[in-house]
Amino acid sequence: MPDTVKGAIKRGRATVEDVLEVGRTTVEDVLHVGRSTVEEVLHVGRNTVEEVIQVGRNTVESARRLGQGTMQAAVLHGREDIRIESVPVPQALPGELILRVGAALTCGTDLKVFRRGYHARMIVPPALFGHELAGTVVESGEGVEGFPNGSRVVALNSAPCGECYFCLRSQENLCDDLLFNNGAYAEFIRIPARIAAMNTIIVPDHVPLEHAALTEPLACAVHGFEDSNPHPGDTVAVIGGGPLGLMMAHVASLAGCEVISIVRHDGQVEAARQLGAAHVVKATSIRKAIAETRAFTPNDRGVDIAIEAVGLPEAWEEAVEMVRKGGTVNFFGGCATGTRVTLDTNRIHYSDITLRATFHHTPAICRRALDLIASGRFQAGAFITGRARLYELNRVFEKLMKRSTEIKTAIVP
Repeated sequence: MPDTVKGAIKRGRATVEDVLEVGRTTVEDVLHVGRSTVEEVLHVGRNTVEEVIQVGRNTVESARRLGQGTMQAAVLHGREDIRIESVPVPQALPGELILRVGAALTCGTDLKVFRRGYHARMIVPPALFGHELAGTVVESGEGVEGFPNGSRVVALNSAPCGECYFCLRSQENLCDDLLFNNGAYAEFIRIPARIAAMNTIIVPDHVPLEHAALTEPLACAVHGFEDSNPHPGDTVAVIGGGPLGLMMAHVASLAGCEVISIVRHDGQVEAARQLGAAHVVKATSIRKAIAETRAFTPNDRGVDIAIEAVGLPEAWEEAVEMVRKGGTVNFFGGCATGTRVTLDTNRIHYSDITLRATFHHTPAICRRALDLIASGRFQAGAFITGRARLYELNRVFEKLMKRSTEIKTAIVP
């Protein structure tokens, strides 16, 4: 079946009518997703029907007519209980945006929420689910400027208030009224006014939407790395071979650091090397991991920076044992509420070790993260190792629960 009218003509079809007459459904598919003419498809630069479908309907009004006012969305009902349901298509209130989701990505936080059935700060079931996404603007609320219909954007999962003590000190990630948004695993998503105004960014034309959807986790990684006070040439150990651990290793490598990745699974070894790790330590024993990591440094003195990206108390303690005198430890991975750790206070004090912890991101860092993706230096494609449709979401999470080799899966509604 020809992908374009041009392809049809090459095969001897002179007109669109000829294509229709022989039962070709290409133009019908275009019409189904809201494109009224082939010329309109060409005008927006979409060369194939598949790309048109990915971008989706031009207006929410057409979606309402086609879907009778409903859309398919993932709803979290509790522990390991996600249901794909028909829910109302959202409408834009003043200041808000409605996006057609182009791609939503799985992440470690969503996996933890899936396991636990809730997130104390971000989501209480039953609720729409998912938070890493990029898409196309299909409706703007009153007062919204700069995002005409058809704009390709990444909408972050949160936005600060801009007025509290922490926001006024450029610590927006600690905002007293940090607004979170969920609902990325759906055909459409409503972007609240504050996020539309402060944390929605135009995606450059050359950046695929699934790559742009990496902006949120990358912003967290960039924030954590910058918080660790790195210098080019530093030796940086990253504990963890999950999506954020690999992302942190890649960011450190791009900044000119010598990276040691500490991972547990075979599939993570090659991924870490591909993303810039100079050395990879695969060990299930903490003592062995500490010894092998220190062995990569002169006189076993330890690394300049150790970043914990797992979120386990034993890994926090491990990070402190890997770092050199005068070095920095970043407790980047969030542990479960109520967790306690035991640290050697004598070593921390007399070795002058700096302990830090980094949470979330800021609007400025989010923009730097998207710029890094757009530059092409960041290997965005390496992080998206699977693709699935919305109805397959439960299968995807079940696979992630079994610690598959997938880094991130792009869910395309």
